[in-house]
Amino acid sequence: MDDMSAAHISKRDIVPEPQVRAALMLRENITDLIALAAVAEERSFTRAAARLNVSQSALSHTIKALEARLGLRLLTRTTRSVAPTLEGEDLLSTLNPCFEKIEARLLALNESRDQPTGTVRISATDYAIETLLWPKLAPVLREHPAVRIELVNDYGYTDLAASQCDAGVRYGDQVSEGMIAARIGPDERMICVGAPSYFEDRGEPEVPQELTDHSCVNLRLSNHGGLYAWEFEDPDGTEINVKVQGQACFNAIGPVMQAAIDGIGLALVPERLATRALADGRLRTCLEAYCPSFPGFHLFYPSRLRPSSAFQVVLEALRERS
Repeated sequence: MDDMSAAHISKRDIVPEPQVRAALMLRENITDLIALAAVAEERSFTRAAARLNVSQSALSHTIKALEARLGLRLLTRTTRSVAPTLEGEDLLSTLNPCFEKIEARLLALNESRDQPTGTVRISATDYAIETLLWPKLAPVLREHPAVRIELVNDYGYTDLAASQCDAGVRYGDQVSEGMIAARIGPDERMICVGAPSYFEDRGEPEVPQELTDHSCVNLRLSNHGGLYAWEFEDPDGTEINVKVQGQACFNAIGPVMQAAIDGIGLALVPERLATRALADGRLRTCLEAYCPSFPGFHLFYPSRLRPSSAFQVVLEALRERS
């Protein structure tokens, strides 16, 4: 086809794809059906035109075009009023409930703009969930009925996208590129503990390196299945990592501490978690000088994330106050 021939093709000669035709038909029909419902409700073209903010002649043309496309008479017109025909009543009986549902939903969405709504899924360890997240988030659920929170127990460095989580919790503020870290907890300290009966039988290590001669309760990490290497720091600030051995191993910190209470071996646990057991004498500490404090829990989430109203409420509730 040459350029001259192409130039004579009008827009009417170009047939839209089926999807485009369907979309155009749907849009045209919805507009006309809204007009039909208004006329039927007002029983007047004049009042319906004013309600729809169109001219009476334009509204009349719209209804006639709809009737022509359907091949049906939808309205009976008299000099005094307008009323639906039987076919019009039948069509409106289907349309009106649909329009009411749509309108109700739009009103609900409009009202929810000031009411946080949505689901927030967070990956964290059971210790963080039990001691930090849940105490701060339980009031959020009571205050905001439309907010849903899902807390996923995980000891690995979770890939948020793969796990379909909105955020994760880990110690410190060092996070991957493209992430934002928000402090949500106080400084923490991991301490080495054991039952009094264990120390009576096996003695107390003087330096971290001596832990290799002791029975220790291990923590297995979920991200790669490896055992957690116990981390210490000498008085000069030099890091000391010790791989310990023992009879018991768990993939959650709660059972690790319980095994220590039962005298099975030494355990490295968060100090806050062991507070009660230390106070009532079920546990004792060792290697205190090698257990420094470090930055506590941080919530990390993608910098590209467009926070939902629910996420903003959760973040504000979790944020650590100095």
